[in-house]
Amino acid sequence: MTGRSRRTFLSYLVAAPTLAVATRAGADLLAPQPAGAVVPSLPAPADLVDLGDLFKLAGAPTSGMLVLTVGTDGTVRFRLPREEVGQGLTTAVAMLVAEELDLPLERVRVDLEDARPELVFNQLTGSSNGIRSLYDPVRQTAATARARLVAAAAARWGLPVAGLSTAAGVVRAPDGRTAGYGSLATAAADPGLVVLGAGPKPASAHRLVGTPVNRIDARAMVTGALEYTLDVDVPGAKPCVVRRPPTLGGTVVQVTNAAAVRALPGVLDVVTVPTGVAVVAETFGQALDARAALQVRWGPGPADQLSDEQIRTKLRAANPPPLLPPLLTPYVDAEFDFAFVSHAPLETNSAVADVREDRAEIWAGLKSPIVAKETIAAELGLPLSKVTVHVVQAGGSFGRRLFFDAALEAARVSRACRRPVRLMWTRVDDTRHGRMRPATHHRIRATYALGEVLSFEHRVAAVETDFRHGLGEILTATVAKLPLGIGNATLAQTLFLTTVKSPYHFGLTTQSLTEVPTGIPTGSWRSVYSANTRGAEEIVVDELAQRLGKDPYAFRRAFLKTDAQRAVLDKVATEGQWGRPMPAGCAQGIAFHEEYKSRTACLVEIDTRDPEHVRVTRAVVAVDVGRPVNPRGLEAQMIGGLTDALSTTLRAGLHLDKGLPLEGSYRQFHWATQRDTPRDVKVFVLPATGDEPGGAGELGVPAAVGAIANAYARATGTRPRRFPLDFDVDFTPYPR
Repeated sequence: MTGRSRRTFLSYLVAAPTLAVATRAGADLLAPQPAGAVVPSLPAPADLVDLGDLFKLAGAPTSGMLVLTVGTDGTVRFRLPREEVGQGLTTAVAMLVAEELDLPLERVRVDLEDARPELVFNQLTGSSNGIRSLYDPVRQTAATARARLVAAAAARWGLPVAGLSTAAGVVRAPDGRTAGYGSLATAAADPGLVVLGAGPKPASAHRLVGTPVNRIDARAMVTGALEYTLDVDVPGAKPCVVRRPPTLGGTVVQVTNAAAVRALPGVLDVVTVPTGVAVVAETFGQALDARAALQVRWGPGPADQLSDEQIRTKLRAANPPPLLPPLLTPYVDAEFDFAFVSHAPLETNSAVADVREDRAEIWAGLKSPIVAKETIAAELGLPLSKVTVHVVQAGGSFGRRLFFDAALEAARVSRACRRPVRLMWTRVDDTRHGRMRPATHHRIRATYALGEVLSFEHRVAAVETDFRHGLGEILTATVAKLPLGIGNATLAQTLFLTTVKSPYHFGLTTQSLTEVPTGIPTGSWRSVYSANTRGAEEIVVDELAQRLGKDPYAFRRAFLKTDAQRAVLDKVATEGQWGRPMPAGCAQGIAFHEEYKSRTACLVEIDTRDPEHVRVTRAVVAVDVGRPVNPRGLEAQMIGGLTDALSTTLRAGLHLDKGLPLEGSYRQFHWATQRDTPRDVKVFVLPATGDEPGGAGELGVPAAVGAIANAYARATGTRPRRFPLDFDVDFTPYPR
């Protein structure tokens, strides 16, 4: 059962977030605060309108086009126009549906929606925006469904709607009569049914939303029943792998032994595509053996001459130091370098494609399925109506699945060999040839006097990030609505300005981005610009506190702008026993971050006594997302962010060497393992502090980066400037 009255739909659009609301939120930061500093900072662009606001604005015209069905068995199915990559979105959305329908959670099914171009800008998963964008539309859709079910029962019994109630998937009459939702489903779908306007419940009436709930797909995950891309049963789809060039973006000049490889056991075809040479075989083992046997002459790629040192030189040249220090004013200068980082999802890039002369069908884990469908249709020369793109749940992303290169590659191979294919990127493929978080160089200068911070300048030089996955189109569509100074910035600068901001009253505060094109395949990585930018700033905040003779926690508390910010900082300081005695070589670190209408603080304890195995032994995180939907899911998000920060701060990075990363596996790309993570981790989700949820997916990384680096600095007496801290090539690279 779908649809809503015209009046309800219009009233929802009028109630949608506007820039005027966001601007007022920014202006609130100028209001007097009890613990405010003497030198206030004006609101940053991200205080006035953040990237999540732009997502909601762009998606508002199609936000009512959601599909919810009530089956005759009483089961409710909701088609989610977003991707589930492990972030728990399906569980949170199921909770919203169950709450509004007064239905047990186990009777709600959430299916991932196929690519729907009519949704325009409303089917892209990213920027901590899933729940922010869907919170009101999902509730409204479910509330409309509940109203139709009640109206159907009222018509059946000849009773007024006002006297009926719902509970546990049943409509109840005052005289004791009941009707299950399943028995009412057909009548409720009658277009002629008279339905009064319906709105979502007030938060005060919530019984499920806001309580900790286990993932609805947890059992399927741990028992192997959950279907991922390579599990999809497509008749005739044969295993496929691709031999990739020895440098990023290299091209195929000639395959010198194609005939011999085609004759190998199980090999069905060998075809050349723009990204390499594909082998299709009866089994993946045969495909891998044949791939290894290929003899290929390769053309150069765009970054063949680039290695880490050349990249650092380019970034430093794009971000020169200030010519002169401030006159008569003490200051802190700091420079930071962050390495390239792989997304490294547990499930590597994969796709299934069945391309025929007159149609195509694709299965893949996709966060931007509309752009994927449009691109594949154009590549194949087919109309959009003849291309079907199925979104499959994926085993991790961290930004990687915003790009659909596996889906496009599989479509090309399927067309070339005229058969369905099951494409798998190996771990080496994914680590070396996947997209990566850009390397960055940071220069920060902060001036201070008389116990106050007078100015804070942060200039970032970054390898150019590729946003050709739909996000650019969303910004283009909303740029006219942006305040002057944001709306006329470049795409990357607009993203930077609408995500990065300082939470402190540090006087004149400026943050800027310069991007350097290199030809290296990059992509958004969890927290995009914030992980490095705010992580570096939190390190400087500790150094400012030291210069001014202040405790790092007390210093932050004095300069934070709002009581809500101080609440999460106070929570971690209290629960983490900030300032407790630590052995020599061990220390605590603390940091804060705010983004996407949410805020968090992180406190960690580190043990550096074994230089070969520095490890964080304890972590405490507090998070305020406005209105939490599933606190257990938020806890998982924060632990995931902590793990990402542990990895990229201490050991995980990519060494670029003559146009190719050296790392090719988890053994070489040193992501945190169980032995590297703290046994004692506590996450505190603060009670609701607002009417709507803020973002959470990106939130957990930046504060954890700062806290870990600050703990390391206090434990060792050093000032960390290059990340990851332990970045030796302690392995033999795989052959190119």
